[in-house]
Amino acid sequence: MTKSDRTAAQKPVGAKAPAKRHRGGLTSTRAASKPRDKRSIAQPALPSESKLAMIITMLRSPKGACIADLCKATEWQAHSVRGVISGAIKKRLGIKVTSAKRDGLCVYHAAK
Repeated sequence: MTKSDRTAAQKPVGAKAPAKRHRGGLTSTRAASKPRDKRSIAQPALPSESKLAMIITMLRSPKGACIADLCKATEWQAHSVRGVISGAIKKRLGIKVTSAKRDGLCVYHAAK
């Protein structure tokens, strides 16, 4: 490739790139769709070896589980375990989780 071929292939210094167009046009498909009912959304099956399944199993044990036990089993930090309990287990899966103080620790139990 010669020097003149390279300079011809480069765009001029003051040239602007063409404007990008939106794929959906002017209307948004999200705004037009109606909100879904949470009960109608199918719940995914949990793999038996996942950390979420491990947490649920520990919470369903007769003695329950404290945050320290769950952190040790999953190798997560405490705020991550609490987030999974409130977000994934309570809200998404709809499992009722209760907590109680025992020996100065907060012990969590899940309904079977």
